[in-house]
Amino acid sequence: MVITLILFFLLLSVIITIHEAGHLFAAKKFGVYCYEFSFGMGPVIFKRKKGETQYSIRALPIGGFVAMAGEQDGDEAYPDVHVPEGRRLTEQKWWKKVIIMLAGVFMNFVLAYAIFVGIALAAGGVQMSPEPVVGSVVASSPAEQAGFEAGDRIIKITAEDGSSVKPKTFLDMQSFNTEGQACVYTVERDGQTLELTVTPAYDEDSGAYLIGITSVEGKYVKVTPANCLYFGGYYMVTMTRLMFQAIGTIFHGSGLKQLSGPVGIYKATGQAASMGFGSYMLLIAELSLNVGIFNLLPLPVLDGGQVVITLGEAICRHKLNEKVKTGLMLGCWALLIVLMVFVTWKDIASLFA
Repeated sequence: MVITLILFFLLLSVIITIHEAGHLFAAKKFGVYCYEFSFGMGPVIFKRKKGETQYSIRALPIGGFVAMAGEQDGDEAYPDVHVPEGRRLTEQKWWKKVIIMLAGVFMNFVLAYAIFVGIALAAGGVQMSPEPVVGSVVASSPAEQAGFEAGDRIIKITAEDGSSVKPKTFLDMQSFNTEGQACVYTVERDGQTLELTVTPAYDEDSGAYLIGITSVEGKYVKVTPANCLYFGGYYMVTMTRLMFQAIGTIFHGSGLKQLSGPVGIYKATGQAASMGFGSYMLLIAELSLNVGIFNLLPLPVLDGGQVVITLGEAICRHKLNEKVKTGLMLGCWALLIVLMVFVTWKDIASLFA
């Protein structure tokens, strides 16, 4: 348990610190005054000033932050620091602000890509995503009851809410396995097109909703130093596609129960660590990619929302009213807190289920 806790804190700290380091590098590149860059949160246990920026290590190894002039939190924490004119974030040209805001996401993507490349190279080969063809049907599963057979090629899935996908790989179908949502699977079998309706059932072992089919074996490809960069990108594209599909299910409600918070990540950390170093690094890569994608959502408290506001102000040539901006921020924070409470409660309940 202690080792899992250490690995959990390390995982969060690496991902968040890399994200904040991206903001720091971009801000300094454009001359924005940075008060502090911190590894961890809470009381300071070590600090050193280099140039105008204080670099610190704090007691709680949970993430980190960069405090910039022109941000409300930064200015309030350092009221006595004199900031030269033109050095605040708010005084920069719109395109510089956009780059600074997106630099954290970029660094999360870089971290994920580097790990994916390393994993592919260390493994010596990768199993390509299998085609959307049924390899076998689990006995007494919803799929068997619906009439699925081995060899069926799935060409389209249509959910009750009207959303649909034409899967290119077996993984493309996963986001449609949600609680209580019947889906119509259009399949090809012996030259004929059939429509099979199936509702996923909850699987205790995997903690997910499944219909009870397995895939055919994906093609195995050898990885060398010459092609490892390609396969790192292949992992990135595959995981990104799955994450966007998952986000889509969250917004129409069917995927809320599959969200995980800190407790769920802690549990996943323990599982990954028990499987070895490679699995733990893969979890870091997936979560780093997840953090990057999540921060692109157009919510005012996230980087993506700040980019939307900045672009809107640049196009309209008018600053958004501060009261309106504050109201949007508070509303989004309230929404995220409610969501965090929900997923934490769900994760804790699953531990005792």
